[in-house]
Amino acid sequence: MASRGLIKNLCISKERGVVKNHVAHAEFLAGLGVKNDAHAGPHHRQVSLLSEDDIEAFRRKCPVDLQPGAFGENVIISDMDFSDMGLGSEIQLGEQVRLSITQIGKQCHSRCPIFFQTGDCIMPKVGMFARVIKGGAASAGESVKLIKRIPRSLFQCVVITVSDRCSRKEAEDTAGPAVSELLQKKLDAHIYMNCVIPDEKEEIAERLRHYCDGHSIDLVVTVGGTGFSPRDITPEATMEVVDRLTPGLNEAMRQASLVKTPFAMLSRGISGIRRSTLIINVPGAERAACENVEAILPALHHGLSKMKGDPSDCGGKDSPPV
Repeated sequence: MASRGLIKNLCISKERGVVKNHVAHAEFLAGLGVKNDAHAGPHHRQVSLLSEDDIEAFRRKCPVDLQPGAFGENVIISDMDFSDMGLGSEIQLGEQVRLSITQIGKQCHSRCPIFFQTGDCIMPKVGMFARVIKGGAASAGESVKLIKRIPRSLFQCVVITVSDRCSRKEAEDTAGPAVSELLQKKLDAHIYMNCVIPDEKEEIAERLRHYCDGHSIDLVVTVGGTGFSPRDITPEATMEVVDRLTPGLNEAMRQASLVKTPFAMLSRGISGIRRSTLIINVPGAERAACENVEAILPALHHGLSKMKGDPSDCGGKDSPPV
């Protein structure tokens, strides 16, 4: 995989949903995006990127006049292969700007000018989005360096600890980091985010929607809020957002924990799929959380692979019948 490339074009627009205009120079603002661009803001899709090779392939398929910015992209990069660049990968534009990849492809809620002209668009399939982690100026013709590569083949995971006390810094979160470490070692996963939020139903549901709908995340594990206490509402928040339940995972986790303690039957944690992301609730105690994850690890890799489109036979020698 080429670790160096060139900034072919820089593009900005002051309105959303329109073709961007080529500029020779652009200023990138840390935590915001490209200065004077309509898509800049404190969110995760601050900068959009396309490979020149992908644009050329589209041009051969649809011979139309494609000017830089036609797909709404901020940066066109030449001589660099994006195909194995996963979430968390970092690239440097010129001598100053550093970007972290936050999303691959997107779901279009409205059609862009190119789609109306050709009936197709490449941004939803191969476009990449990034957050500006170091600001500065960049110019067309400057170098692009791959600073950190996270293979796209890795499962992308988010671990969310749900705890009032931990969110207020009254207690240390040990369970979330322990689950993250376990997923890294046993699932060979990349932990895109490890965060702590309070036991607030709407906030939990909003975070789940956020990571399932806009980040190309494979697995979200919530840690805590699964018991009988009045503030334990993680399962209810999860029920609000999932499309399909996965009860076998819940049964396996509780069964494994019941071998250790009868209190395991008090866990109300659920699991389910939202779009192409699996959500799993585990208890807030470090040992119980890790025991729950360990219990489902033998099947987790297979399940996540099927969600990513693995066409292999579920009844093969190394996979269970499903």
